Amino acid sequence: MPAEPLIFEKALALCYRIYDIADEIDLEKARRVLAQDARRLKLSRENSQYIQLPNPPVAYELGRRVLALRGGPVTVDATARLFDHGAASIILAVPIPEGSTLEQLISLADELYDSQALEALSGELIDGVRKTIASAVHERRTWEQNESYTVLFAERIRGNPSAEQILARADLARLLLGETDARPLASAQSEAVIQSRFSYSAEDLVVIDWNSAFVYEPSGSRDIPDLLEIANAQLLEFRFYDDLLDGHIASIHDRVQARRHGWTALFRSPYRDLVRETLATLVDLNEFIERVENSLKIIGDFYLAKVYEAAVRRLRIPAWQASVTRKQGLLAQTYGLLKGEVDTARSLTLEATIVALIVLEIAFAFLRVFEH
Repeated sequence: MPAEPLIFEKALALCYRIYDIADEIDLEKARRVLAQDARRLKLSRENSQYIQLPNPPVAYELGRRVLALRGGPVTVDATARLFDHGAASIILAVPIPEGSTLEQLISLADELYDSQALEALSGELIDGVRKTIASAVHERRTWEQNESYTVLFAERIRGNPSAEQILARADLARLLLGETDARPLASAQSEAVIQSRFSYSAEDLVVIDWNSAFVYEPSGSRDIPDLLEIANAQLLEFRFYDDLLDGHIASIHDRVQARRHGWTALFRSPYRDLVRETLATLVDLNEFIERVENSLKIIGDFYLAKVYEAAVRRLRIPAWQASVTRKQGLLAQTYGLLKGEVDTARSLTLEATIVALIVLEIAFAFLRVFEH
């Protein structure tokens, strides 16, 4: 006998688009600019003290917007959230019609994962955020890429099924992949998608994939979506600096190849400006890594901490962080070589100056002798 299908009575899709908009955002100044509309993120779940947010991100409402979907326009609630390490998130809460089946939810998820209308609306909203908090931003910038993530958040399912019953009755792998083909996935593929699953009680469930997550939380607490958003903001920043380092290392190679050593190199190294730029990049990178790593601290092995650590692994943040660290080391080595060349050129200039002064002194001595 086939399992009874799930019917979602209260659910929504939280669609995140996270952008890198600045080197740093002064959150307290941003909060004052936004006045009463702004609020700091605070985890509400029991034992949430095991996760500390030294400088909690600031969120404020952007009001309701209309999102064009295949089934017709839908009114969504829009929220912006600001992080001190320069990221800003646009959150669009898309309502899921009461009584929706899993198949209907899969169809909606498939559309939302790659929705151009959602991208356009998020881009419009982030432009407004940039203007609103301009006075609280240090070194404003615009990066073409963003980080997207979707949390399918169910608060009430008909019959109040347990976590085990949901896993037995619903193909959550298809949901997280947005796979509209009704044919079941291979068991290995399905297990690979839903391997990061957690339950604190028998009545709640979290399944985390790299691009989406399913959260069943009858209490209505959004602590887990908030943690997933923080992890995605960290991923975005590591991706940004990985791209920045790629560009800087390639630029160094091109500029070194373009330089031609001539007699002027005895008096001024052609790499002095390049050395200063490389040092500035290394300093900025060190500050960035410190801010991102300090954005969330785990001080206990409790449920929320486990969920967050699983999200970090699933999003492959350690791999991106390792890539940034490796390129940082390569850039530091390059800086050392360039600095050595500049120091050598400076020493040669000093020695040439001393020799020139000695020659002048000798010449003046001869002149004085000839005058007598």
